[in-house]
Amino acid sequence: MKLFKSFLVVFLFAGTAAMAQSSSNSYQALGQKALLDGDFKLAVVQLEKALAEDSTNVNALYMLGYSYYHAENYKSSVAAFTKVISLRPSETSAYYYRAKARAYMANYTTNIANSEREKLLLACIRDFTKAIALNSEDVKFYQNRAVAYHDYGVLKAQKIPRLYDKTRALESLKASIADYQKVLELSPGRKDIQTQLEEAKSHLLNVNNQ
Repeated sequence: MKLFKSFLVVFLFAGTAAMAQSSSNSYQALGQKALLDGDFKLAVVQLEKALAEDSTNVNALYMLGYSYYHAENYKSSVAAFTKVISLRPSETSAYYYRAKARAYMANYTTNIANSEREKLLLACIRDFTKAIALNSEDVKFYQNRAVAYHDYGVLKAQKIPRLYDKTRALESLKASIADYQKVLELSPGRKDIQTQLEEAKSHLLNVNNQ
């Protein structure tokens, strides 16, 4: 939430003066208040009203994607952030939250098909990679991509027809290790990352010995 609030100050500053000029902006203001109060379901209701009147309102779209995300409506969050990116292709945090939503869908959707999980994880990796290209100093991008690479490597190491691919599993686990090492370079001494790094190395060894 702290990350979003700091982003919100910059993202919405230019449009604050015009907030009361239309009912769309009035709904946006109500949605923004609900979001900051932590009432994400109410925020969704108000922000959807704002977008019904102005579908290109990128501020409302961003807040809607964020609200969907925290209301655990990850599919809708992905759709909202995709629209944000279409309007502002350099909006780093939109790639980050879209990737996070896809990661939740990949890992926590009940009875998800392996093929769908693979697509989501690959899309997740691409989004984190784009975020890194836009801001290479943000440690959370590397950390989250490391997890996605790890999950994908473990998935591709499963000996299931049309899924198993030892080469891609090894490549993904090596990429995960590289990202964890980057996190430790940017943020030394993190025991949680050291533990995750050792787990990735252990999985790499196991897959290599298959």
